[in-house]
Amino acid sequence: MPNSQNHHISRCQISILLFSNFSNHCLANILEPLRAANDLSGRLNYSWKIVTLDGLEVSSSSGLRLGADARLSDAGGDILMVMPSYEFLAHATVTTSRALRAAAKRFTTLAGLDTGSWLLAEAGLLDGHQATIHWDEIDRFSERFFEVHVQKEAVVFDRRRASCGGASTAFEMALQLIGEAHGPTLRMRVENLFMGAYSEQPDPQVGIVPRALQLMRTNLEEPLLISDIAARLGRSQRHLEIQVRAKMGANPQVIYRRMRLALAHSLAVEAQVSVAEIAVRCGYQDASAMTRAFRVEFETTPQAVRRGLGVP
Repeated sequence: MPNSQNHHISRCQISILLFSNFSNHCLANILEPLRAANDLSGRLNYSWKIVTLDGLEVSSSSGLRLGADARLSDAGGDILMVMPSYEFLAHATVTTSRALRAAAKRFTTLAGLDTGSWLLAEAGLLDGHQATIHWDEIDRFSERFFEVHVQKEAVVFDRRRASCGGASTAFEMALQLIGEAHGPTLRMRVENLFMGAYSEQPDPQVGIVPRALQLMRTNLEEPLLISDIAARLGRSQRHLEIQVRAKMGANPQVIYRRMRLALAHSLAVEAQVSVAEIAVRCGYQDASAMTRAFRVEFETTPQAVRRGLGVP
């Protein structure tokens, strides 16, 4: 869970509890970043299975049919993600609540995705916890469950409970899980994989930190000064440093360097270019300087990464 600050934990075993009319979008947004974290790190950091109450096939809101790997009663592990999505009230039954209370004894953490928090709250599993839900249901959720400390946030982690407020926010939940368990570099590599191509211009309606990260991502080959980034955002460098450190756990200079080195790692693995060319693409004037920074970050060198993969 976030705030663990343990970047070397063993594989996280996840079960995703689906109901009829679940959201394909929400399912993809939670699973694809975790799949990418496995691929980019070369390790099976996350494994998952699809479960249902009865172990039978389930259909999404768009008619996609998905087979279950197991019944909920046969599943256990690190995280149970509850995803009813549409028609969630029809699934808020005594049977569902009983099954969730039993499952709470077999899973370390329970997470409500999209409207999943409603089912967890109905089972009494969010009493005394902070939680969120799909933004369309925030007010009704607050009125129905007085024992839940409802937050108007995209993602909420509180002890052994987690929740997110819609399909798009499941992606942010996945990023937070990755960052806290495996560090900001892997988180940024995953985020860049899915979002880098869509971040050419910062959106002024987005918060200061995401806008700063967008500027960093689109200026890797010719890095900007942190003071220039702050100026473009209409903030002081000090203000930007405080905001980035609070959200990302490191100052902007460190985050920017990690982004450039994450690109260097990807190029070392995937591209048929020289180390000198990798250095240039990542904003280093000197290949030796890039290699030294690479070694500090990844405890290996670009050349060693290539040899390990059989790349000349």
